[in-house]
Amino acid sequence: MMRKVAITGWPVSHSRSPMIHGYWLKSLGVEGVYDRQAVAPEDADLFYRDFASSGLVGCNVTVPHKETALRACETLDDAARAIGAVNTLWLDGAGRLHGANTDAAGFLGSLDQSAPGWDEKPGAAVVLGAGGAARAIVWGLLQRGFKPVHIVNRTFEKAEKLASYFGSDSIAQKWEDLGDLLGKADILVNTTSLGMEGQPALDIDLSPLPDTAVVMDAVYVPLETGLLKQARARGNRTVDGLGMLLHQAVPGFEKWFGVRPDVTPELRALVVADLEKKS
Repeated sequence: MMRKVAITGWPVSHSRSPMIHGYWLKSLGVEGVYDRQAVAPEDADLFYRDFASSGLVGCNVTVPHKETALRACETLDDAARAIGAVNTLWLDGAGRLHGANTDAAGFLGSLDQSAPGWDEKPGAAVVLGAGGAARAIVWGLLQRGFKPVHIVNRTFEKAEKLASYFGSDSIAQKWEDLGDLLGKADILVNTTSLGMEGQPALDIDLSPLPDTAVVMDAVYVPLETGLLKQARARGNRTVDGLGMLLHQAVPGFEKWFGVRPDVTPELRALVVADLEKKS
């Protein structure tokens, strides 16, 4: 029986997940299908609660359904419980729905591949933004021993809410204090949409940042954001957001199809070519 998997959310037409998983299915010689399935917000609760009748053996979940899908799961992995959202679902042999969050693993895997040794001496981290991506990244940084993790957001109350969720090793900070925080940072991560194609620029001065610090941007359109360009010019190691997208897909593919794929230069080049074609 052909195993069918899909990216689910609203909308999903822009998703590059079918390209990523399709590449692995073909290159690894695995029989299976990975497609798109749009799920309207008003249908989401029933869709995930009745997932066993969908014809899928599993799925990815994208916005705005990550919390709705979580409530439908019978079991959750540690990351999903801690982050409060799922992005990967699968059915077991008894038809029970299980959920995981692989965003933090994608973030960590991307850094491990692109900036090896980045976590050898974990220290202070600065995370810009307080949304869903920030939640996964803060959790990932804490797992690797970074502390404190400073959460900097223009709406301070959102930073406070996220920091309180993770406890004393994460600290909410005001945007106007960013300069002082950068001076002591070992890693800086942007999780906001600032700097994304069609969005306002992320206007910050990196001059206080140590040249040993790693700079990562979760944005991947464009691949080299203004933040990464500024960081690279001053000698910091930089990591773009595409790696996180590719690495977060690995655990799901292994769960659905029984083979653990690799994030290869060929896969990255395929997605980069698609990004450039549509930019």
